[in-house]
Amino acid sequence: MVKNRLLIILLFCFLLVLPVSGMQDQENVHVIPVKGEINSALFQYVEKSLEEVAEDPNVKAVIFDIDTYGGLITAAVDISEAIVNAKIPTISFVNTKAESAGVLITISADHIAMAPGGTIGSAEPIPNTEKSLSFWAGKLRTVAQLKGRDSQLVVSMADSNIEIPEVIEKGRLLNLTTQEAADLEFTDVVASDYEGVLNGLNISYRDIVTVNTPARVKIAQILTSSYLMPLLLAVGFIGLVIELFAPGFGVGGTISLLAFGLYFGGSILAGYASGGIILIFLVGIILLTIEAFAPGFGVAGVGGIVAIVASIIMSSNSLAAAITSLLIAFVLTVIAFVLLLKYGPKNRFFDKIVLGTQAKTELGYTSNIEYKHYLGETGVVKTFLRPAGTIEINGELLDVVTEGAFVEAGVTVKIIKVEGRKIVVRKID
Repeated sequence: MVKNRLLIILLFCFLLVLPVSGMQDQENVHVIPVKGEINSALFQYVEKSLEEVAEDPNVKAVIFDIDTYGGLITAAVDISEAIVNAKIPTISFVNTKAESAGVLITISADHIAMAPGGTIGSAEPIPNTEKSLSFWAGKLRTVAQLKGRDSQLVVSMADSNIEIPEVIEKGRLLNLTTQEAADLEFTDVVASDYEGVLNGLNISYRDIVTVNTPARVKIAQILTSSYLMPLLLAVGFIGLVIELFAPGFGVGGTISLLAFGLYFGGSILAGYASGGIILIFLVGIILLTIEAFAPGFGVAGVGGIVAIVASIIMSSNSLAAAITSLLIAFVLTVIAFVLLLKYGPKNRFFDKIVLGTQAKTELGYTSNIEYKHYLGETGVVKTFLRPAGTIEINGELLDVVTEGAFVEAGVTVKIIKVEGRKIVVRKID
């Protein structure tokens, strides 16, 4: 009798444990933040995070916490495909905003949730050419249809030519607030936190686990942003110009190395560049340096420019992004160079860039404007000719210019032309 009671108690306990064991399976919900600019670094992080989440035997669903103004279409397409191909139930939680390329990522999940005060839309491609718009609209339409969403509503976020009565008029891009998205049944649930999202979707869970964003990804996102990359290039080129105009290695070279180091470092972290591309860039810098000390402009200069441009293009995520960055950097460099020439002489820091030597009598200078008697004379370079500088002839200091070549101090030069106060010299081999 006692044995029978013991067996009944054990059986009862076993039956109690069974449901609990079953409930412990597939009860973890993982959260993958999708924040900041959308680029390849973010794609690599999302792809790797999905692979790690899939290895959890107790995974129930994954939430993509989205807060972005957009970014690269190519990266958004890659992230979208990774989400669509996931074997786990997926939820996009628009936690503040999903603008531009963020729209495609949002609609790629099985469910859409939005936080109060959130927005989604304004997904026009940049540049908005017929080809790019056709591709982008087609991608949005395909994913929307695949996930059972209103494709016309989604595409109107990218194409201003689409008109939807009582929703959006022609000539404007659709951008929905959370309330508008709920009214149009575009979002499945409105909630202010993860728990509210899961409860609204009737998804049971035990733990909510947030996947950490590695520092490498955060740094790569910052350095490869469409705003910072052109600025880094510009600073690098400006520093290089300063260094070429100043003797020795100083502030200009340090700034240039730091800027270019951050530019290519970000590209490496994002997976755009490799050691070979950096080597091509360094070869370009060396060739330009050689050209700076050679007369005229020849093969070394052309080769240096080609190498630098090629390395920058290869270290970018797209040709369009590379060209845009180069154009912005070129304009900023020209502006900075003009400002240096204009205001540099008034600042001690730029004394090495623009010739600031004063022609004082006590220093041996002469105010005589007749210099024709120096024609054919030879002298020694006292200050680096860049191409302007100072030479010494028979104890007198003269301001001269070369035909375009840079000449270092201590070299013997010959006066080959005199035009009023302008004295032109040439290096004697």
